Amino acid sequence: MKLAILGTRGIPNNHGGFEQFAEYFSLYMANKGHDISVFNSHTHPYQLKEWNGVKIIHKNDPEDKIGTAGQFIYDLNCIRHCRKEHFDIILQLGYTSSSIWSKLLPKNSIIITNMDGLEWKRSKYKKPVRKFLKIAESLAVKNSDYLVSDSIGIQNYIKKVYNKESKYIAYGADVFNMPDKSVVEQYNVEPYKYNMLIARLEPENNIETILDGVSLAKQKEIILVIGKHDTSKFGSHLKNKYQNQENIKFVGGVYNMNHLNNLRYYSKFYFHGHSVGGTNPSLLEAMASGALIVANDNIFNKSILKLNALYFKEPKNISNIIDDNSFFEKNKEAFKNNNIKEIKLNFNWNLINSQYENYLFSKLKGNNG
Repeated sequence: MKLAILGTRGIPNNHGGFEQFAEYFSLYMANKGHDISVFNSHTHPYQLKEWNGVKIIHKNDPEDKIGTAGQFIYDLNCIRHCRKEHFDIILQLGYTSSSIWSKLLPKNSIIITNMDGLEWKRSKYKKPVRKFLKIAESLAVKNSDYLVSDSIGIQNYIKKVYNKESKYIAYGADVFNMPDKSVVEQYNVEPYKYNMLIARLEPENNIETILDGVSLAKQKEIILVIGKHDTSKFGSHLKNKYQNQENIKFVGGVYNMNHLNNLRYYSKFYFHGHSVGGTNPSLLEAMASGALIVANDNIFNKSILKLNALYFKEPKNISNIIDDNSFFEKNKEAFKNNNIKEIKLNFNWNLINSQYENYLFSKLKGNNG
């Protein structure tokens, strides 16, 4: 199978969820003997043309010079390249800046799009942008041969709104079982005496709700806020709002997986505020690390965590959980064991990668009659 992956800033991952999936899946496919290419931004730190058997195609990405508009140009450059060579399948991860070019996608390739979350619901965007994203979503549905949903909630949404089927395939995670206390000490915290969250600092990730709850709590436990805080107005807003809260520590982006796993493993409460996406990779990683998760109360999170998490809707819920230590003592072990079992059964990377491979093969064979 000759496969191309579009829609990420590139691999190895140093950005986010789609990049992580592209890294894991492309490596899996290369090891299985497939001809696989991943498009990388020309600004990506990794500049070689091959990574562990995966072909890397660098394309001009002017986002660093002209902002968000650069993403559209980058996607156009990737799609134009696809027209120059025959890929059996083009796997698009997301649609926000690519679907306007979807009619330019080569007709001799099968186009499969992972629809990601409900991008047009993200409150960080102004109304005109959100209107555009709704149109972009409809274009992606219309111009893709097949669709993938990473959560049951997204799958149901696509069926209800567009009357179109999509294949449910979640993300994956590896169970973490090599804790090292010396790692968390590098962040000036002690095991089980700090809380944390990992997220892009955007309004729909409910970070402000979480931190408001932290501020309300009588227990002034340290919370590590992990995510780039110097690249957005909202990040600056959060830093300014809580600058006098000594227990709120803005760490910045952390991409060392061993560090992240250890921080999750040794945390007291792991707050997960994502609300409009599908299955979020960082949530699965928290489950796989044995963290005690306190998640935003919504269908996406509940479909994965079920009864094995605490949930919040408002700041008071957060402060109550922090101030009542019985939540930690009562639920830690049971939730940890149940979530790890869930990862092993339904969300391990080998399973997820094989589901994708089998799905791509089924569509390739179907296309060939």
